Amino acid sequence: MAKRKACRTLEVTLSAEEKATVAAACEYIITELFKPRYLREIRPTEFNYPVDIFGRWRGDKYSFITRYRSGFPHNTGEEFDAAFTRLDYAGGGAGERRFDIMWHRHTGTWWRLHSAVTLEKALHLIKTEGLLHPL
Repeated sequence: MAKRKACRTLEVTLSAEEKATVAAACEYIITELFKPRYLREIRPTEFNYPVDIFGRWRGDKYSFITRYRSGFPHNTGEEFDAAFTRLDYAGGGAGERRFDIMWHRHTGTWWRLHSAVTLEKALHLIKTEGLLHPL
């Protein structure tokens, strides 16, 4: 009989405190940059139009999301969410948490634009790269 190797996988995730820190930093970008620039006022149209920009955790992934409201006659007032940028936790040591910056393509797939960057670098990239901003 062949010997089996025992292997342990160490699953490292962000703590609730670390998630709160990341969420607070991202919320600052949303309220100070995205909302004033992309959502000064809600302008109803006959098509889908943005009504809010917010962030949300899902596991170890923090998504920047735009909420849209429909203006089409058959579903007027219905709302839906569309994520445009995401921070995926990529590991790292105690002081050096790293994130992948993901961009949501029009095809529905996520593309990694930057790998294993620190939170400070990730926030800087989200602020400065127009591709990572809401439409």
